[in-house]
Amino acid sequence: MNRLENKNVRQVALELLIRIEKEGAFSHLLIHQAIDRNNIKTVDENLLTEIVYGTIENKLTLDFYLQPFIQKQKKITDWVLILLRMSVYQLVYLDKIPVYAVINEAVHIAKVKGHRGIASFVNGVLRNVERQGVRNTSEIKNPINRLAIETSHPLWLVQLWVDAYGFEITEQICKTNKMKKPMTVRANRLKGTREEVLDVLNREDIKATLSEIVDQAIQVEQGNVLKSNVMKDGYITVQDVSSMLAANFLQVEPEMSVLDTCSAPGGKATYMAEAMDNTGTVYSYDLHKNKIKLIENHAKRLGLTNIQVQDLDARKLQTIYEKGTFDRILVDAPCTGFGVIRSKPDITYHKSLEDIKRLQTIQLNILQEVAPLLKKDGKLVYSTCTINPLENEEVVQQFLEYNPTFTVDDTFLLEINHPRYNKAKITDFGMQIFPQTFNSDGFFITRLIHK
Repeated sequence: MNRLENKNVRQVALELLIRIEKEGAFSHLLIHQAIDRNNIKTVDENLLTEIVYGTIENKLTLDFYLQPFIQKQKKITDWVLILLRMSVYQLVYLDKIPVYAVINEAVHIAKVKGHRGIASFVNGVLRNVERQGVRNTSEIKNPINRLAIETSHPLWLVQLWVDAYGFEITEQICKTNKMKKPMTVRANRLKGTREEVLDVLNREDIKATLSEIVDQAIQVEQGNVLKSNVMKDGYITVQDVSSMLAANFLQVEPEMSVLDTCSAPGGKATYMAEAMDNTGTVYSYDLHKNKIKLIENHAKRLGLTNIQVQDLDARKLQTIYEKGTFDRILVDAPCTGFGVIRSKPDITYHKSLEDIKRLQTIQLNILQEVAPLLKKDGKLVYSTCTINPLENEEVVQQFLEYNPTFTVDDTFLLEINHPRYNKAKITDFGMQIFPQTFNSDGFFITRLIHK
């Protein structure tokens, strides 16, 4: 990225939004890079983050607001539309910023990046928005269309969820995706009990409470845990409770041989390594070589020595391991990621139905490849951080049809039919966690056994 010292925070925001739109770059990575590489003050960091995330999270709603004011314009350059989006976001959603400041900055950027005619157009549109206000979504009569626009989710995705789960659950998914997700951390049981770790957090003025969902989970209410000594000294790991559940349901035990097929950044691998009391071995693989270091650093900070890390496509693991090698296997498969929209809102606009079908094939191929590596009576967890039957129940169903020596673990089905999971969708093939289930990431989890 070019250095941006001479540009104000809104110019930086516009450049980041253009890259996210055009290149499919991840917003959270670009924001961190822009803050690290440029002299952006703390107060401007917050505004930069607010504008970028807010514009992405409300993209379809903002386009709905803008449409009456730009419909007579034959063609609008992409960057101009993005500038208008981020400006309307500030006018509608950020009441602490003066209207004149938003408009003046937008006009200035339009002059610098374009020419006087573009600046005049931007000024005219924003002045009309200021005078007339934006239209109400209540004028959209179709409830599914209205939900898509109000919550800024692509219509095809909302329709997919409605077909799979019904309108009420879909509405809860979409609305929860608009809310801030709480931060959860995992207590490192090698350092002490969860209660002892909570005491250490409290001594660093970090307010937190014990989670009722996972035994090792702590929910952070207040304080910067990322820069705390508790984090630096390996007492905790930031991990969503849904992700913890996926590792927890594998039921690893000390001295076991465990395979983690798609491991980066290593949250589940380190969860299992801790649960094994730093004994046995977690064989941790990931397709992307540049992510291997993340797992290694993760393990080192936590004081774990029972993780072996290597880069390899999970579909090639039979070339180095014999059948029946592992006591436990975790397949946290590559997926569309529709369960983590709250953390990565740009995912919503960069995926399609074709992506789902392509990933479904990859997911099934990985399962087919690694399943023979499981010992008889061993357990295999298949999980994704997405929400749709095509990548979840359908993949499991197809796998079981091809592999009659495997079945969904009956004891797992008993475990998930617990009152604490009653907001999740439970089927014969596993558990679909929605964002509203535990106010966490959306996840699918099932456990298979080799009969």
